[in-house]
Amino acid sequence: MTLLQLLVKVQRIPQQIMLLGAQILVFPEDGLQGFDFSRSSISGYLETIPDPQQESWNPCTEPGRHNNTEVLQQLSCIARRNNLYLVANMADLQPCPLQTDPSSSCPSDGRWQFNTNVVFRSDGLLVVRYHKQNLFFEEAFDTPPQPEIITFETPFAGRFGIMICFDILFHDPTITLVEKGVRQLVYPTAWFNHLPLLGSIQFQRAFSLGANVTLLAANIRKDKLTHGSTGSGIYTPFSATYHHAQRGDPEEGRLLVARVPVLDPLWMGQSVATEEGIVRAESTSTAATGSGFCQQESSFDSHHPETASSDPPSSPTFFSTMVYDHFTFVLLNETEGEVNVCNGTFCCHLQYRWSPQGSGKELYALGAFAGTHTTLGRFALQVCAIVRCAGLDVSSCGQEVEEAESKMDFLLEGNFETRYVYPSVLASKFVLEQPEHLERASDGRVTMKHSNMSGGLVTACLYGRMYHLDNE
Repeated sequence: MTLLQLLVKVQRIPQQIMLLGAQILVFPEDGLQGFDFSRSSISGYLETIPDPQQESWNPCTEPGRHNNTEVLQQLSCIARRNNLYLVANMADLQPCPLQTDPSSSCPSDGRWQFNTNVVFRSDGLLVVRYHKQNLFFEEAFDTPPQPEIITFETPFAGRFGIMICFDILFHDPTITLVEKGVRQLVYPTAWFNHLPLLGSIQFQRAFSLGANVTLLAANIRKDKLTHGSTGSGIYTPFSATYHHAQRGDPEEGRLLVARVPVLDPLWMGQSVATEEGIVRAESTSTAATGSGFCQQESSFDSHHPETASSDPPSSPTFFSTMVYDHFTFVLLNETEGEVNVCNGTFCCHLQYRWSPQGSGKELYALGAFAGTHTTLGRFALQVCAIVRCAGLDVSSCGQEVEEAESKMDFLLEGNFETRYVYPSVLASKFVLEQPEHLERASDGRVTMKHSNMSGGLVTACLYGRMYHLDNE
């Protein structure tokens, strides 16, 4: 499909959602040009995007002001024609002065090429240009000289922040936005699933819960990739509307629709949208807390005093790799019990009741990791995770698993040295479950409690990010 054919298809999408009252439409990362380009082969998709902070420009009504902006013009007209805010991802070319200083960030060919989000107002005005900070093995693109912290205002839901794909794992721009009080984020992505901890919808949901934000996540669909790229959603701290394709499903897009609360306290909402998602927003009163966790002195739910107990006897531990990190594991050998596992000084505690289902036997383990991940990028972690092992041998614990039959009631707890902890419960065939209870104690202990699962447990995870240690 050519870029022109794709834009014609894109123009038909808003027509499907006008009757639903959508007001913002979000498209995936790489949705217009695809990926796996070299610096030279992407040249045909590059446009020079003016900085909306420096000039006011409506590409639809002023098409002749800038050369080589055909895609910008068409996107602007789609927004204007359908009275929608529109978020899209494209490739930006910006000239830079060649300098003899070896420390200059200007590439040798004298131009920057950026993975870029653009946002158009409902009248077609270009209001935002954001250059991706955290590239994921993207040969065609440059890292911007300085991190860009970009927001835009809407008349229906207040302020939104903007980021792209791999950005979600890093402090800039994502946590900087959250720390500035931005509680609504648009998120074009081309995320590759890395189970059992970093599935697309799994981490989208976890981030929304842990950061206490609304996340409009539009992911590209590409089954032929090694890990597969699929899974989009509209997430709030209270709800999740999502789609994850299953093996054998037709490789085509899915339009999501959801009614969501407006979290910006300065605005009363009407309606919100995303391309794998429309969002219809309503006003609600929510405290602008730092996360979706309860803040209590006790690390156990006071309504369930039976969960508090003395330390369980130690169990044999073993080591296995999970998402390229070396975890310390302990097996869950009984159908009910308590176990501890530590990786260095970082420890995880689990109380569980396991209900095997079906005829097949399944093996589960509790894993802990504290250290710096260095394979998919460089970032510091503290992680507690219950995982279904891929087989019945301990060496399979931590391998990718998509399905499970056994259900589990559990209380998972870790002693974290960070307040940035992202909780997830992933059931069989990419079904997300909302944890029954999340709690953060003043001493750093984080607790997640869940029961009555709808399907077999694949992973339950507390994923802690130690942003302050990333550069050590």
